[in-house]
Amino acid sequence: MIRIFLATVFVICASLGVAQAQQTGTQQQVWVQIEAQPNLAAINEALRRRSATLNDVNGFDLDGSGWYVVALGPYDQDVADEVLFTLRRDGSIPRDSYITQSAEYARQIWPVGADLLTRGTARIPTDPSGPGDLAAALEQAQTAQSETTQPQSAPVPEPEFIDESPREARASEALLSRDERASLQVALEWAGHYQGRIDAAFGAGTRRSMVNWQAANGYEATGILTTLQRRELLKQYNAVLDGLDLQRVADPKAGIEMQIPLGVVKFARYEPPFAHFDATGDIPARVLMISQEGTQDTLYGLYDIMQTLEIVPQSGPRERGKDSFTLIGENASFVSHTEARIDGGEIKGFTLIWPAGDEERRTRLLRVMQDSFTRTSGVLDPGAGYNDAQSIDLISGLEIRKPKFSRSGFYVDGGGTVVTTSEFSSGCGRITIEDGQDADVAATDDALGVSVLRPRGAVAPISVAALSQGAPRIQSEVTLAGYSYGGVLGAPSLTFGTVSDIRGLNGEKGIKRLTLAALEGDAGGPVMDAGGAVLGMLLSRAGGARTLPEDVAFAAGSDALARLLADTGMAPGTASTSAGPLAPAQMSERAAGITVLVSCWE
Repeated sequence: MIRIFLATVFVICASLGVAQAQQTGTQQQVWVQIEAQPNLAAINEALRRRSATLNDVNGFDLDGSGWYVVALGPYDQDVADEVLFTLRRDGSIPRDSYITQSAEYARQIWPVGADLLTRGTARIPTDPSGPGDLAAALEQAQTAQSETTQPQSAPVPEPEFIDESPREARASEALLSRDERASLQVALEWAGHYQGRIDAAFGAGTRRSMVNWQAANGYEATGILTTLQRRELLKQYNAVLDGLDLQRVADPKAGIEMQIPLGVVKFARYEPPFAHFDATGDIPARVLMISQEGTQDTLYGLYDIMQTLEIVPQSGPRERGKDSFTLIGENASFVSHTEARIDGGEIKGFTLIWPAGDEERRTRLLRVMQDSFTRTSGVLDPGAGYNDAQSIDLISGLEIRKPKFSRSGFYVDGGGTVVTTSEFSSGCGRITIEDGQDADVAATDDALGVSVLRPRGAVAPISVAALSQGAPRIQSEVTLAGYSYGGVLGAPSLTFGTVSDIRGLNGEKGIKRLTLAALEGDAGGPVMDAGGAVLGMLLSRAGGARTLPEDVAFAAGSDALARLLADTGMAPGTASTSAGPLAPAQMSERAAGITVLVSCWE
């Protein structure tokens, strides 16, 4: 509104000035000087800022001393007086603005190509229907302003930078902040011309890199970048971020401000401790703001939980300190970077998920996000954004990483050696037992269907299996312990059945046939007799054209297991033949102590 009002006033004032000039003769052109700056970088910024709100904006070299000015005009003296008075009164220009003569300026630098110093005053045709005096003109302009609801103004062209001499370039360079100087070194390094430390000190190495960049880009090789050249260098450096629409997002609920690529993600929802920004287009990117109250234990818990999520692949460096952590996960599809820090009882950070193979843009974007990350007051309300679509496979709206498959197994020695199915002998990028402990295949008998696993780290089982001696009695009762539902229940389930035969269907020795309704996750679990001795390991159901009844199962017998373990250099424990039957509670305790969940991961 103010711009329309002022423009109208200028038109009216200029019209009155022309009428008066026709009566009294030609007057000398004058200017309303409103601002002075000591270098080209500052004056270009000032011209951009002033031309967005004022008309008749011009830029001049004051006297060749390196100072530049912003001036309005040109006007006749009486019009300039009215313009100065009106704009001062409205607060549109500084109170110390004043009227100057053309002789005080050496040359015009903006608008580019203009030369109003040697031309007459810019005349605006008189409106014959306009008011006859200034007071009436101002009243008419104010009325027009109040009746206008949708101001329409032509876009103001952005002033172009005027290149500098080496002396001017060095003067403008001296005004750069330390961060700005370091950014230029980073850009020169990216361009392949600088190999030194990013120290913001423009020494010989930095000057040589500037010479090389200038020569490579068709500029005079002075070793001092002008304002125009600095802008071009940074434009080249930042071109990789074009299209990401980086914008500073301030989230008062999370208490975080940071740059986020809103060209590829948008805010989706709150699910504490996360604010989710999901992909909007072809780039499968995601951003999470992390915000919650807590202690060091909370921070460490978050560190552990994040590593169970699909968005944090298992491969990649990770680091946990006293008050912060960094998690980097990468696979063939994407790279995930998470960092968080606790300060004053508030844990805040962010996660960037970016497609693999776009490393330059990812690292550049990550640096921008890190540099812009700012903590403000407040954290996410733990109850904010509650999702009715609950799932045990989700944590705060993020999918938990799931293995390719999980089976059961059981400990056979105090070092944590596990017997399980031979399904783990191939196709697993990683094998885990218990709470994520990595394990390796020590031996496999594919014909028998059994593998032996050894943990990579220290494991202390609650108890270990005792293998039974001799063949079980047909129709004797047995108990199977296994993770029937892939670990969902958190403890092994017990399934009861009987021994149908001490050989396989084709008379195979070392195989026991059972009447027992087992599930897929039970495979690898221990089959125990009434005294808790392990008489075999449940085998996976065989595929193929023949389908057996659901209650038919097979187990690798304890004698076959003992031979396989002996071949690996182990002497498994055996059960006492005099042991009596266990009570149900004792059987459950024995099963929980020796049975272990085994998982195969990509």
